[in-house]
Amino acid sequence: MAKPRDEMLTIPEVIEEIGVPRATFYRWRQYKKGPKSIKLPNGAVRIRRSELSRWLQTLEESA
Repeated sequence: MAKPRDEMLTIPEVIEEIGVPRATFYRWRQYKKGPKSIKLPNGAVRIRRSELSRWLQTLEESA
C-alpha cells in the first residue's frame, strides 16, 4: 500500500486557511515564529500540511 503524500501548501493557501494577513505571516517567518517551510530551487516556498498542523497544535492553549 502506497504511503499518502504530505500535501505541499503555498503561502496564499496557508494564510487563507489560518486567516492572517500576508504581512503577518511574513513577519512570523522573519522572526522564526511560523511553521517550518521549504524553499524550492525556483525560489517558491511551500509548507507541508503536516508541519502546519504540528505548528498550530503548539499554539493551542491548555485548558
